[in-house]
Amino acid sequence: MKKNITLIGIFIAVVFGLTLFNGCAEKKAVVAEGTAQEQKAPATQEQMAKAEPTAPAEASLQDINFDYDMSNIRPDARVILKANADIFLKNNPSKITIEGYCDERGTAEYNMALGERRAQEAKKYLVNLGVDAAKMKTISYGEERPLDPGQNEEAWAKNRRTHFVVTP
Repeated sequence: MKKNITLIGIFIAVVFGLTLFNGCAEKKAVVAEGTAQEQKAPATQEQMAKAEPTAPAEASLQDINFDYDMSNIRPDARVILKANADIFLKNNPSKITIEGYCDERGTAEYNMALGERRAQEAKKYLVNLGVDAAKMKTISYGEERPLDPGQNEEAWAKNRRTHFVVTP
């Protein structure tokens, strides 16, 4: 009888522990007024070079970059997303496609999932800034379509990105 009670207690403790850790798995993008994440910082030349004009509203949109194997929004990317959100709110595009990309390291399946997480995080952040979620869709290209085909850290850093395509 004592063994059964001990085993049940251990089982409950393990289930509780797993539930606790599982509940912490999702990261949410948080945007608060007046915080450091909204402060304007000058764009780097690399960020400015990445803005690919395909439509007038898209002329000043910039890609955001990610750290290796991560999908959380970096502080420098928050500034870029704020500027992109201002453009979206001002020009009111009919459709915004958020494309997630990865570097070539990792399996194709893993990179497709990571690219999707990156695009989803950018979308959540833009929604928090007031952009209409119904106008945005996400897509992952994983390691396909690299911006820089090189096989070094500099090239990989350029390929870990989210790109924005606007339909006016």
